[in-house]
Amino acid sequence: MSKYYNVKTTIDDLAIANKITKTLLEKMLVSSVQRREVSSTWWWNHELEEATEYVLEMKTKKELYPRIEQEIKKLHSYEVPEIFVEEIKEAPKEYLNWIEKETALGQNKFI
Repeated sequence: MSKYYNVKTTIDDLAIANKITKTLLEKMLVSSVQRREVSSTWWWNHELEEATEYVLEMKTKKELYPRIEQEIKKLHSYEVPEIFVEEIKEAPKEYLNWIEKETALGQNKFI
């Protein structure tokens, strides 16, 4: 089992997307965040919803995920935010070392 994750969330508010990004990076819970704009359609309370959303993809270590989930839920505006992880099963050793180095547990400090 991998010890590295790609965490994903979506949000329809750019200011909140930026706040999530800045908070997680400043607290060294993630090594990077990629943001892209998408058009989303989903069911919510038996009604079809549509919105432009921002997908945030964040690289981190598995053991940091509970704190990342907590921070996202604290900042997110959705009643039920989409938050899920994909294991990084294979990647160059140098890339995984970079994730290790740039996150809180790699530096033995938490902000």
